[in-house]
Amino acid sequence: MNGRRGVLARRCDEVRLAFMLLSRLPMGRIAAAPPLSQSFWAYPLVGAVVGGVTGLVLWGGLALGLPPLAAAAVALGASVTLTGAMHEDGLADTADGFGGGDTVVRKLEIMRDSRLGSYGVLALIVTCGLRMSLWAELGAEIDNVMVLALLGALSRAILPPMIL
Repeated sequence: MNGRRGVLARRCDEVRLAFMLLSRLPMGRIAAAPPLSQSFWAYPLVGAVVGGVTGLVLWGGLALGLPPLAAAAVALGASVTLTGAMHEDGLADTADGFGGGDTVVRKLEIMRDSRLGSYGVLALIVTCGLRMSLWAELGAEIDNVMVLALLGALSRAILPPMIL
């Protein structure tokens, strides 16, 4: 019985670690955090939660009568708040590096710079606009919450193979 409790406690710590890395949701402290690689299996769960909440916000906005693009903008705001804009920050850094650097060393230097450049701004405008316009087309069906949850899970499921 004690062995099962130990396994369950470890799995809970792995889930909490995944949420701590991939979201801004408060998870408290982990006394003895497991190695990051042991939490990889929980990444899709985090994505499903973030995508599901985003979908619920979109659905709620549409149900309250917001225009589709406005509901999608609020949903995007919720998504960015949940993740701490981690993905958007990485995208902007990458766009600035590839757009502004002429050598590998210079590209990496630009990517490490915390300032936002023109290419980063344009990448954010394009991707946020694209997400909002696509989400606005989903409509007010509750099934679309599941669509965004599934997309969130799939987008996080590909991270571990990319890391390894």
